[in-house]
Amino acid sequence: MKQGIKVFRLLVVLALIPLWTGCIREEEYNNTPQGNFEALWKIIDEQYCFLDYKKINWDSIHNVYQPLITPDMTNDGLFEVLGNMLAELKDGHVNLYSSSNKARYWDWYLDYPRNFNEAIIEQYLGRSYRIAGGMEYTILDDNVGYIYYESFSSGIGDGNLDQVLSYLAPCNGVIIDVRNNGGGNITNATKIAARFTNEKILTGYIQHKTGKGHSDFSDPVAIYLEPSNSIRWQKKAIVLTNRHSYSATNDFVNSMRYLPNVTIVGDKTGGGSGLPFSSELPNGWSVRFSASPHLDAEKQQIEFGISPDVKIDMDSIQASKGVDSMIEKARELLKVAQ
Repeated sequence: MKQGIKVFRLLVVLALIPLWTGCIREEEYNNTPQGNFEALWKIIDEQYCFLDYKKINWDSIHNVYQPLITPDMTNDGLFEVLGNMLAELKDGHVNLYSSSNKARYWDWYLDYPRNFNEAIIEQYLGRSYRIAGGMEYTILDDNVGYIYYESFSSGIGDGNLDQVLSYLAPCNGVIIDVRNNGGGNITNATKIAARFTNEKILTGYIQHKTGKGHSDFSDPVAIYLEPSNSIRWQKKAIVLTNRHSYSATNDFVNSMRYLPNVTIVGDKTGGGSGLPFSSELPNGWSVRFSASPHLDAEKQQIEFGISPDVKIDMDSIQASKGVDSMIEKARELLKVAQ
């Protein structure tokens, strides 16, 4: 009996060895400006997933920013240099966090038409619109359902979705407006998309880093959208997008575009397909970065966004009159589809 216990303990120890060794950092960096710079550069070099896809020469980036590091530079100065270096990745999922600031890259949507006016959205919703789990919804005067979902961080349950879809059931079609939805919980995105399909649909693939090389990835693993076991929408649906539709919203749009009754209308989404991961620098600052690329069903990258089926921008003249030309286009398409 004792011999058996000894063998068991030995097996447990042997099983834990890979875990212990996996926690050992191969290279330690000092808590100095240079040490923090090198630590951050190394994290991105070995773990960021889009260096090759974006054709970024990370060695060259090192050569550009390393001379800017000095032994006596302030924390603010160091933070600025490191933040500027990360901005070279052009990725909204890349951030550097200190106790006083957050480095971020927002040009993925700032350099494009806004295609959204919150005040006009309020006019379409009216004063008696309903709210369920972050969804604001109503029935427009042409019997079209309208849902505005501001953030996938807003939790939504199956009961919420049942109530929303039941209320909109008499409508001729539904508009799902995810403009300016910067993302959130991907589980919410999948949960909503599952209400718009009656069969299992291949929507994409995901890969994971398997080594330190820029192209060291696992084989693509298929991602399927399973139909919900509860109420599902059976009529036409329009998804409205703009450049600020990002991250989990990008994933939602990718899933919805493969469904036969769904049309994507508006501007190209902002992208953000890499699942984020976090690490820490010697000084305690944390860095978030894209670690696992998400591909579409054709195994193509969607990091730079998804093009709509129908491209349209907001008309400024109509907007000045309180009319959202993108919503009106969606209503027109649903009317033609009847």
